Amino acid sequence: MTVVIAVCLGLLVISALLCTARLVRPGVLADRVVAMDTLLIVLVAGIAVDAARNGRSSFLDALLVVSLVAFISSAAVAGFIERRGAQ
Repeated sequence: MTVVIAVCLGLLVISALLCTARLVRPGVLADRVVAMDTLLIVLVAGIAVDAARNGRSSFLDALLVVSLVAFISSAAVAGFIERRGAQ
């Protein structure tokens, strides 16, 4: 089980680094929003893997909060981009 968790955490770190690289590159705002949303999803998955590793359900509250923040922020920025016009 520890090998599976180590592989999952390693892949999540790699995906977080790739998302961060996309965030810092200049480009279209929508691409950076998608990268930020993906980074938040990776964070949620990392919290879930850590909760499974430790066997503690206290992290699940943080999981719910981060998921809600990711959804609300993505919806808010999508509305902002739609009002501003596609670029």
